[in-house]
Amino acid sequence: MWTAILLSAAAMTAIVALRYLAASGIFAWATNRRLPGYHAKLGPQIRKEIGWSLASAAIYGIPAGVVAWGWQERGWTRIYTEWDAMPIWYLPLAPLLYLFLHDTWFYWTHRLMHRPAWFRAMHAVHHASRPPTAWAAMSFHPWEAITGAIVIPLLVFVVPIHVAMLGLVLLVMTVMGVTNHMGWEMFPRRLVHSRLGGWLITASHHQRHHEEYRCNYGLYFRFWDRLCGTDKGLSEAI
Repeated sequence: MWTAILLSAAAMTAIVALRYLAASGIFAWATNRRLPGYHAKLGPQIRKEIGWSLASAAIYGIPAGVVAWGWQERGWTRIYTEWDAMPIWYLPLAPLLYLFLHDTWFYWTHRLMHRPAWFRAMHAVHHASRPPTAWAAMSFHPWEAITGAIVIPLLVFVVPIHVAMLGLVLLVMTVMGVTNHMGWEMFPRRLVHSRLGGWLITASHHQRHHEEYRCNYGLYFRFWDRLCGTDKGLSEAI
C-alpha cells in the first residue's frame, strides 16, 4: 500500500511540475512575442522563480497523489465518473463552487500573509519577483505552498464533482495563475472593462496587487475585494 501511495505522489508531483513548465513556458514565449525584451534582464529572477515553483510542485503533488490513490483504491472522495450520477444542471455548478471556495480561502490567507510577520516568513518569496513573470505562478515559499496545496484535495472529500469538471478547475487554476503574472493583458479590453470583467481577476488587476501590495488579494473573482473594500481597480501599467 505505501509503495502505491508513494508512486502516486511521485506521479502527481511530476504531472504538476510538467503542467507548470508547459503552461509557464507557453505564456513566457507569448510574452516575448508580445513584449520583446521584457525578460532580457530577468534571468536570475526567472531561475529563482522556476526553482521555487518546482519545489512547490512537490508540495502540491504529494497531497494530490495521496487523494488520487484514495479515490481509485478506497473510494474516499466525492469525485464521480458517471455523467448521470448527479443532475445534469450540477455539472457546470460544481466547478463554480470549487473556484468560489478556493477563491475565498485564497483571499483570506493571502490577506493574512500580507501582515508584516507573516509576509516576511511566507510571502516575501513570491513578491521578490519584480516585475512578476509567467514563471512566477508557483514561486512560493514552502509554507505558502502548503496553504495552496491543501484546498482542492480537501474539497473533493466534501463537494461532489465529475472528474472532467475537476480537470476544468485545474485548467482554470493553472491558466489564471500563469496569465495573471505575465505583465500584459491576454483578454480583450472589451471583456476586461465590461460589467462581467469587473468581477473577474485578470493580469491588470493582479498587477496592481504586485505594485501596491495592500489591495487586490483575490485569485479568480473580485467578490471579496469588493465586499471588503480592498479592490483598487486595474493597473495603469498594462
